[in-house]
Amino acid sequence: MIEVLQSILALIVTLSILVTIHEYGHYWVARLFNVHVLRFSVGFGKPIYMRRGPAPEPVPPPEGQRIGTRSNEPLQGTEFAVALIPLGGYVKMLDEREGYVPDDQLHLAFNRKPVLQRIAITAAGPIANFLLAIVAYWVLFTVGVTGVVPKLGQVDPASMAGQAGLRAGDEIIAVDGVAVDTWSDVNLRLFERLGESGEIIITVAETMDFSRDHRIPIDHWLRGAEEPYPTSELGLALAYPPIPPVVASLVEGGRAEAAGLKPGDRVLAVDGREISDWTEWVTMIQAAPERSLRLQVLRGEPGATYAFTETVEIIVTPEAMERDGRRIGFIGASRQAIEVPLEMQRVVSFPVYLALGPAIAKTWDVTLFTLESIKKMIVGAISPKNLSGPITIAQVANATAQSGLESFIGFIALLSISLGVINLLPIPVLDGGHLLYYTVELISGRPIPERVQVWGLQMGMFVIVGIMVLAFYNDLTRL
Repeated sequence: MIEVLQSILALIVTLSILVTIHEYGHYWVARLFNVHVLRFSVGFGKPIYMRRGPAPEPVPPPEGQRIGTRSNEPLQGTEFAVALIPLGGYVKMLDEREGYVPDDQLHLAFNRKPVLQRIAITAAGPIANFLLAIVAYWVLFTVGVTGVVPKLGQVDPASMAGQAGLRAGDEIIAVDGVAVDTWSDVNLRLFERLGESGEIIITVAETMDFSRDHRIPIDHWLRGAEEPYPTSELGLALAYPPIPPVVASLVEGGRAEAAGLKPGDRVLAVDGREISDWTEWVTMIQAAPERSLRLQVLRGEPGATYAFTETVEIIVTPEAMERDGRRIGFIGASRQAIEVPLEMQRVVSFPVYLALGPAIAKTWDVTLFTLESIKKMIVGAISPKNLSGPITIAQVANATAQSGLESFIGFIALLSISLGVINLLPIPVLDGGHLLYYTVELISGRPIPERVQVWGLQMGMFVIVGIMVLAFYNDLTRL
């Protein structure tokens, strides 16, 4: 229950940061062009907190504007609100399409502004999200981003990587000609190739001055995979020290808990075969769906690692589940967290005056990756099951917040880019749909007919609701 509350709090904090920055972009540029903002809301629905800003200074209408009806009341200040549903926000501006506007206030209405100003106001929200990501990466690169050196552990000769000539001890320095510093960089470059055909070029260091290319042919690689693991699929694994087969936690109601396993248990053997590390045990579990396994377990106090006091025998039957078309076993047990040895860590950092360039480059790379992923999802190269909703975001936000400020800032940057990209998609209801309308107006010299805009709004709502339902469904199937 505590973890659920922590996840909800992490979701609220994360989305509040992103939404506030996004909407402030719209607000700031609207005020720059003398558009009166009626309400700035973080969240939807009934406000749970509200305050009104100071009344705006009177802005005289443009010279020559005819004043007919006048307002009986002066303009009120902007309402700043926090609403009940923290899944978005909005900036409501003075607009004739939203209600009656007296003649002496028409020059402050959004719909009366030149089309280029309306484009700038609409685009400001997504741009603010990209700027947030740049600032976040700038901070991270200045302080230093810690990653794992992409040095390979044991490589199966029969795997795709093994057949390409990659060996244990090789350090990856580039993927498809793009330099990589950490294992995270390797994963990002491999994810970019999902669903594609051709070859993946992995470059490893030979000496200080020489490198060697390994070419791995792919054909519609992992196309439609529900949970793709590119490095595992290729046969790539880090040169981690052995992970002790000690249980840290159990899934409630899972097969491990039902069999009698407890946190702190150390698995000694499976069906008489000695187990030396966690990976070896997982491999045996996955290879035995719905088949009973006899475990020899050293047991100590709950949560203990080494102070074991007795040996017990447990029979566990892994639950069968489908993953990427394969039937594997699953018992619902997780391993203990281990510290990455210092010699396997790499800190990527730059002086504060040089960190802006890498921050912009990182934002650009993630933006292109997000766009490419959306395209592949549309054409079916990536399974739509990879789409995530608020439940997954809450879980990841909570996990990154617990992992430290560096991880949380990185997650904020990644999510901010995703929000910026999604809002720029040419779907009515989103900023991108409005930008499409205004661009057509700029080219044609006249606005799109209102009936077309209404039809587009209905279609846009249908698409957005459909995406949200799919994202919620995916979240629930992952629980």
